[in-house]
Amino acid sequence: MTARRTRLAILISGRGSNMAALIYASRAEDCPYEPALVTGNKPDAPGLALAHAEGVTTAKLDGKAKDFWTQLDETLRAHEVEMVALAGFMRIIPDDFLAKWEGRIVNIHPSLLPKYKGVGTHKAAIDAGDKVTGATVHLVIPELDSGEVLGQVEVAIVEGDTPETLADRVLIAEHQLYPRVLSDYLGRALDPDWITEEVGRRALALPETMFKTSHGAPAWRVGSKSTGKLFAIMWVRHHGEDHVGLLVKCSGQEEMAGLIEADPDLYFRPQYYGPSNWIGIRLDRPDTDWDHVEHWLQRSWIECAPARVAKLHKVAAEF
Repeated sequence: MTARRTRLAILISGRGSNMAALIYASRAEDCPYEPALVTGNKPDAPGLALAHAEGVTTAKLDGKAKDFWTQLDETLRAHEVEMVALAGFMRIIPDDFLAKWEGRIVNIHPSLLPKYKGVGTHKAAIDAGDKVTGATVHLVIPELDSGEVLGQVEVAIVEGDTPETLADRVLIAEHQLYPRVLSDYLGRALDPDWITEEVGRRALALPETMFKTSHGAPAWRVGSKSTGKLFAIMWVRHHGEDHVGLLVKCSGQEEMAGLIEADPDLYFRPQYYGPSNWIGIRLDRPDTDWDHVEHWLQRSWIECAPARVAKLHKVAAEF
């Protein structure tokens, strides 16, 4: 079965050489993303013409418009974008926009962060007498160039380098680094083994839990070995459904129906388990809210835990 690809938007302000690298890398069969949109803050940016020629949808937005950030957000959502890659996008992103896309915007920066944030990185590295510089792919947060580092590559600084000659070589390195790191990051978020590890780490952090299998699927139980109950079960594309998710206990059929109706992209009714009040939560998405997953694990754990254990946990949580 072919894995679903993450819908990627690429934001540019100029020629878009990193954009081109991301587009061409996406043509590999095992690439976990597909360029769904190229846009930016300059409607005449040369990179838009290249993206169009390569068959990628483009949107011409004007960064000088008062409602630019609203337009950008609406455009991304209209194209069902799941991840955003900044590729020479020369605008500081406001905090309210970042809050809407938290954990889903990546950037590439021409230095080995945390060294030399902002502009003028190549001159700063040369003036400091550094032997190497490089490029960094990182998550975007409100603090400038301070998000989680996802990957780096080093580039030697040679005698006689100028900021311009160094920039040319770093750019070559960026073209190699960006697609690989983005693919690794997105591939991890869609990998059933990685997802299961993340669920297991959170499930086993709850009191008196243990790993078990349920009909061959990874699962977690609370209570003793003889009388313990399952409170979480992994669902990895079972019964012909293309979902990787987590099954947890909900309060009943009415709640299950309401949750699925309200957010059918997140919740699903698993075959065979659904009638027993197990609801499915999709985890094969780049924007998985792990705090939300922890909430459901705790809720399901309380539902299934022996009264003694659940009571102690509740008392401990109040302190």
